[in-house]
Order: sequence, then C-alpha cells, then structure tokens
Amino acid sequence: MSHSPPNWSRRRFLKTAFLAASGVLFAGARKPFLVNPCLDPSDLFQSPWLDNIWQGLDPAKVWDCHVHLAGIGDSNQGLHIGKKYESLWHPALYSLRLVFMNAGCVAAEAGTVDENYARRLLLLAQSMPSGFKAMLFAFDWHHNDGGQPVPRLSSFYVPDSYARQLARANPDVFEWVASIHPYRQDAVDRLEEAAAQGTRAVKWLPAAQNINPASSKCDAFFAAVARLGLPLIIHCGAERAVHSPRLIALGNPLRLRRALDAGVKVVVAHCAGSGYDEDLDKPGTRKKSFALFSRLMERSEWKENLFGDISAIVLSNRKVSVLKTLLMRDDWHGRLLNGSDYPLPGILPMISPSMFAHQGLLPKEQVTNLQALRYANALYFDLALKRSLSWQGKSFPAKIFETRTFFENVDNRN
Repeated sequence: MSHSPPNWSRRRFLKTAFLAASGVLFAGARKPFLVNPCLDPSDLFQSPWLDNIWQGLDPAKVWDCHVHLAGIGDSNQGLHIGKKYESLWHPALYSLRLVFMNAGCVAAEAGTVDENYARRLLLLAQSMPSGFKAMLFAFDWHHNDGGQPVPRLSSFYVPDSYARQLARANPDVFEWVASIHPYRQDAVDRLEEAAAQGTRAVKWLPAAQNINPASSKCDAFFAAVARLGLPLIIHCGAERAVHSPRLIALGNPLRLRRALDAGVKVVVAHCAGSGYDEDLDKPGTRKKSFALFSRLMERSEWKENLFGDISAIVLSNRKVSVLKTLLMRDDWHGRLLNGSDYPLPGILPMISPSMFAHQGLLPKEQVTNLQALRYANALYFDLALKRSLSWQGKSFPAKIFETRTFFENVDNRN
C-alpha cells in the first residue's frame, strides 16, 4: 500500500477539503470540533498543494521520531493502562483516555482496542509517501527509588517487545524505540539486548517514570548508552497527561547536564516548550523550561550531543513565542528533529490551523486543506502543518524532517 506521492487530481482533493470544511464528512451536519471523524486515509486525493509539502524532501529520509503506542491491554501483549483511566470515579482521567483513543481512531473497526490502535497507525504510515517511517515508542513502568516496577503508580505501560514486534512485522514503515528505566538492576543488560534487536533510541518521561537524570543512579546507564551511540529522548518541561505532581521537577532541562557530560546524545522532547522549572543555577528562582533548554543549547561543549525534537510545539496549550523562536533560530536547525507526538495531532481542539493563520504563521488559504488532511491522516497533517509554517521569512528546513540519518548512525540490528 506504500506509494510515492500519487497523481490524484487536484479537483478531487479540493472536493474532499470542501466537504470536510462544510461538515458533510461528519454526521452530515457541521465541521467536527471535538470528535475526530477518522476518515479513511486511502481516500485522500493528491494536489499540487500536497506535492509542495514534499518539495525538497526525500520521503525515504523522513522518520517521525516521536510516535506513541497505546492500548488497554486487551490484546494479551503486555500493554497496561492505569485503573484511574478506566474508572468513572476519576472523570478527568477517564475522559482523557477516551480523547486519546478517539485521536487514535480505535473505534473505527471491530476488534480489540490494542489491535485497532496499531492497525490505524499502520494504515496512516502506509498512506504516506514510500520511504516514510514512524518510530514507535515503548514505555517502561514507573519504578521506585530501589529500581522495582510499581504498576499501580504507572499511567500506562508498553513493553519493548510489543514495539519491537510491530516494527519487525512492518519494517517498511516502522522503527522502534525502547524504554528502559535506569534504576533497575538489569538496565544495562536490557539496553544491550534492545540495541542488538534494533532499537533506534531510548525514551524516558521522568515525571511519569520517576527518573532523575541528575542522579548518580543513572551513571552506569549513561555510560552504556553513550558507548552504544543510542540517542536518549527525554521529555522535559510540563507534562499534563501522565505524571505524578510530586515528580514534575524531574523534567527540568538542567538535570540533563549529567548525561551530556557523560557523552550521551540527548534529544529534549518538545524542546521543553511548556511549563516552568527551578533555575538550579539560582536556587529559589523559576524560569520557563524553554529558557533553560535554550541555556543548554548555547553551551559550545554540548553542541554535538544536545538536540531537541519539535513534537507538540504546535499544540494550542503551547506558547506561540516558542514556535516563533524555533523558526527564527536557524543556527539551531541542524540540531532539531521532527516528531508528531502521535496521537495528539488527532485531538481536534489541540491544534488550530486557523489560529496560526490569524497569527501570521500560516497562509490563510491553507487552513481548509490542512483540516481536510487532518480528518484522514493525523501523521500527515502534523508534517504538512509544520512544513507550511513560517515567521518573518524563516521556516523549518528539510533537514529537520529528514531524521533518518541521525537515528541510523548506529545499526545493531540482527
């Protein structure tokens, strides 16, 4: 089903766009606002506008480096979701689960939630131009300070084996990313095993998993991941979906200096573009997390090791000033990597092309096309939106989207 950008007619694509904008594609009424209609991505029609999205891009080099797997564990593949997310006694978390599942279109077909989520993601990736890949994230348990997993404190869990299995079954569109807690006694052994089995990186979310990157408990892991050359993708800044409030400080970008000094390639997820953290260099003061990330980016000794991914920077709960800064800092562009943070682009209220057009970051005539694309393929929508953004003549260059070279530097696949 993979293909090069197909020669579909402009008229048919624009008809789809017009119908989506007028609401005909959703419940025969008005344009959807809250519920993703989950249209069939294979029904998208190519146009000169979509061709332009790929102008100067080699699809075979475009790897979306931030894609979440999810489920409720009904596939017997080891996935887990916290009990609070399935209980009406916790309406906020219960609703959040429903929102994420709709964004992943799990109700589109009969079958288990786990299977439907994976099936939809596969369909989206296969509907992209040939060569495109999505990097699938595993997600380790919350662990206590002694290194033992604590499922009851874990928002969700996706085993490495599940991410690896999906990637091996669909090598034309998927790569996989391990998630290994550094406090566990077998952390280095698990890392070695994951590297041998083809992981492209390691993913941490400190505030959800109870990982302090500034702790000496991470030293053995840092030494191993640096030796293997695997990037460590770490969420920094605010985290609103899956965290423990008492652990939110663990996402402080300044806590990454220990890893950087150990020679680890660190990718700061979302460029720490949301929230505030304590300025550890001036105890008692707080600054925007993005400002602390920026401070690290300015350090010359870490220019070869510190990177940022631009996933989630287009969400409505992010400051537009962060996006403008990232567009303008062309001296950083060689250290930025694109990811979608899927399934978040499928949550309709979370991203507003109209707002970006109003702010002068997006041509107004592109809003309708982007909305139509989004109802069918959230992965494609995220890429197309970021390729279309500009500020004061600056836009994101092709190299930010062509992440394959960065993640393919080490290939330990069997």
